[in-house]
Amino acid sequence: MGRRPITALACIALFAPASVARAATAATTSAAAEPTSTVPSSAEANNPINDQGSSYEYRSEITGITPSTPGLSVEVLEFADRLLLRNHTGKTVTVYGYEGEPYARVLANGTAEQNVLAPATYLNTNFYADVTVPSFASPRAAPRWEVIDRTGQLEWHDHRIHWMSPVPPTKVKDKKTRTLIFDWQVPISVGARRGAIAGQLFWTPENSKAPLAVIVLGIVIVLGGIAFVLFVRRRRAHAGPGGVGAAGGAGGPGEEAW
Repeated sequence: MGRRPITALACIALFAPASVARAATAATTSAAAEPTSTVPSSAEANNPINDQGSSYEYRSEITGITPSTPGLSVEVLEFADRLLLRNHTGKTVTVYGYEGEPYARVLANGTAEQNVLAPATYLNTNFYADVTVPSFASPRAAPRWEVIDRTGQLEWHDHRIHWMSPVPPTKVKDKKTRTLIFDWQVPISVGARRGAIAGQLFWTPENSKAPLAVIVLGIVIVLGGIAFVLFVRRRRAHAGPGGVGAAGGAGGPGEEAW
């Protein structure tokens, strides 16, 4: 009661900040009760690659992090599935959800915390955000932090970095061609300074057999060249100056020089 599921179709445009906000708003109500359970696991309900139809052809790439801060690094995991943030800045780094709510943070001492009252905490538990957000979760609620890690890093699934449908985007006209799908941003703050993790999502087809054949052919040519050099050296080692055989003498009839 008081909960409404958010479907994959409702979330298909989660990568756009305005659409993210609308989808999350439709899935939540104002805070009505305190949560009675602990924060859900950051792992998806299903294997994300299986959710994509076992497609490895999506790639998210990070293009920049602001503010640029020594000790702060972010990488994409599993092609376009999760982000891994490492904080060794000596400051608190906060990640914001789809409606601008504080979602998670890594404190200066390395403690990672997640906001139990952030809608993003629940939307991020499924690859297509096909979940029911509890009624107590609200972007307007004061954060309620719960410790999830103490190693100075935060790993989470983020819908802003991947395609929110099992159907390929219309921008992909030729599935054999690498295609930019969209630019994305995940808002963060480092201490009191606001910024973002910026990146791009690409459709990147798997390598065809042709490049593999070229590589194999190249290896064969190199190995053949090495074998030829060894053959020539061996022949010269068994032949003396002027073609004298290894057994001595001038190399009479019927004798080979190697």
